Amino acid sequence: MAATLLPPRETDAPSLAEVAVEFPDNFLLIELCGEFDRNLAELEQKLSVQILRRGNHLVAMGEKPAADEAVQVLRNLYARLEAGRPVTSGDIDRELRMPGSDTQDRASRDGHQIEMFKGGPVEIKTRKKVVEPRTEAQKAYVQNLFQNELAFGIGPAGTGKTYLAVAVGVSMFIDGLVDKIILSRPAVEAGEKLGYLPGDMKDKVDPYMQPLYDALNDFLPGKQLAKMMEEKVIEIAPLAFMRGRTLSHAFVVLDEAQNATTMQMKMFLTRLGEGSRMVITGDRSQVDLPRGMPSGLMDAERLLKSIDKISFNYFTSKDVVRHPLVAKIIEAYEADPQG
Repeated sequence: MAATLLPPRETDAPSLAEVAVEFPDNFLLIELCGEFDRNLAELEQKLSVQILRRGNHLVAMGEKPAADEAVQVLRNLYARLEAGRPVTSGDIDRELRMPGSDTQDRASRDGHQIEMFKGGPVEIKTRKKVVEPRTEAQKAYVQNLFQNELAFGIGPAGTGKTYLAVAVGVSMFIDGLVDKIILSRPAVEAGEKLGYLPGDMKDKVDPYMQPLYDALNDFLPGKQLAKMMEEKVIEIAPLAFMRGRTLSHAFVVLDEAQNATTMQMKMFLTRLGEGSRMVITGDRSQVDLPRGMPSGLMDAERLLKSIDKISFNYFTSKDVVRHPLVAKIIEAYEADPQG
């Protein structure tokens, strides 16, 4: 049974309100509240309300718009639980950013995964977890990753550009839409010299590739990932190693593309082969190329923006899904007139 909104209760302060909602299934209510009521505590902190539990009722107390929003979020999350899906901190964050995203009618998901975008919430299914965009910009980005053979994701750190791209690549591989996954980055130093690192070339390059390993570990079991990398079904390599190759029937991601030169970007883009998908991600504010050397990402954006079937998705500090302070840090740097 769905949650039932109860009549509002009058308070002494006209601007304050108590909004109550009834949840008929006590087991789902326990999941909704979370361990030690941590889900309620997160909502209280983010909306500046107080949430009390009275039997199978939850009461939001605070400024009326905030109390109403808290109750609506609780109702949406309860509907998610009724549909057999878990509630995590990320789901709370998404509901606050995209109200009602989980309660829309779902499209049929039979057949090709592109069909899932007609009205329903967007999900990316991997072997270890289901990944869901948390902002409208992320949702549009994921849609374009499935629908276009070449897609760009441009924006600050922490907006999920690379994470979502790798998730889509794993999902498309599981569904048999591509035969392999190739992940690449320019091995450009951000203050340190590559030659100072110990070991052979793989040992020197691996630290630059670590964010790509981290993403893959989130989506695939460790033994399976190791086997796929051993069999070269998944490749992680510096951008320089892409020269001379034709990448067919592959999902290809170029991360940190702002650190590719114009010639490297042209070389990489022309590797696109039959049956492949290519994603380019980067942050124009974090170019580590030598002073005076143009970024290949900016040149590609300027030259390719008018070509059909190439999508460009942009992110801002509002799309940051890391610690809330990360968004504030990005905004501070963007606002700095000396930047």
